[in-house]
Amino acid sequence: MPIPFPFSAVVAQEEMKRSLLIAAIDPSIGGVLVFGDRGTGKSTAIRGLAALLPKMRAVDCTYQCDPEASDDVLCEDCRAKRAAGRTLKSRQVPVPVVDLPLGATEDRVIGALDLERALTKGEKAFEPGLLARAHRGFLYIDEVNLLEDHLVDSLLDVAASGQNLVEREGLSVRHPARFVLVGSGNPEEGELRPQLQDRFGLSVEVKTPQDLPTRMKVVRLRDAFERDPNAFVEKWKRQDGKVRRQIQKARELLPSVEVPDATLERAGELCMKLGTDGLRGELTLIRAARGLAALQGDTEVVDRHLKEVATSALRHRLRRDPLDESGSTSRVERAVAELFEE
Repeated sequence: MPIPFPFSAVVAQEEMKRSLLIAAIDPSIGGVLVFGDRGTGKSTAIRGLAALLPKMRAVDCTYQCDPEASDDVLCEDCRAKRAAGRTLKSRQVPVPVVDLPLGATEDRVIGALDLERALTKGEKAFEPGLLARAHRGFLYIDEVNLLEDHLVDSLLDVAASGQNLVEREGLSVRHPARFVLVGSGNPEEGELRPQLQDRFGLSVEVKTPQDLPTRMKVVRLRDAFERDPNAFVEKWKRQDGKVRRQIQKARELLPSVEVPDATLERAGELCMKLGTDGLRGELTLIRAARGLAALQGDTEVVDRHLKEVATSALRHRLRRDPLDESGSTSRVERAVAELFEE
């Protein structure tokens, strides 16, 4: 397995790094969509974050269930053990990060009949797919805008329910599948289906740095990493450790972060000003601002937090305005400037 580039060594792309950290702190936000130029560190940052995430406690079962979870989010085996009064033994394991390749079949993604057991033992058994492996972790899709429609439909169903239902070849299996969905891609290669785009909590645009010092720093660090990955990772170990501890502290602080009515009112005003459909935008905006507050060690969400995450939370939720040639990013930034300067 290749050594991932350290997350803390990723230069610039602050919005992308902040959004990934917020999603790691509060998975209920709904994941992160990262669109932009090739070679701007999209997959590098995502894999780097996965490598430094704190370990999680998991039951030794197929789906790595949370031993403290309620019955409705446990797999069938763990529910049966708890109902029988047996202790769910657990251990510390790395947070799973699963790649969903573009050429993956539906069976590989959602799971299917275990043909080997069916042929050799005559038993009908379920072979879990990538969605099962990603439970409680991250599901990463590179070139997400090129994903086949039937896989998009499967992802939408699971993302909405947090469970994967497989019914085929006489099997009927339901298992937990709660994960942070992270997608990346180049918008020039095709548009993302609106239904899937709306499922991502945060949307980030990354661009090639235009100032010479930043470009030089990126090239210098990447070259040093490729010449001696182990030495480079060791050099950045302390900085990655700081980020790991920051995530742990933020997760502990998150439940106690307050959102005053004045902040809720601001969020509603901003979404009304932009004309976003539904209330998912406001909900995501508040959750992202609360995650950012926890990341920064604050116990109350204020205007500063809303301003920092507004563009990421709302840019992909705007209706297209044929009379406004400016992009969605500019429209959000303009609305934020007008609202918060009043």
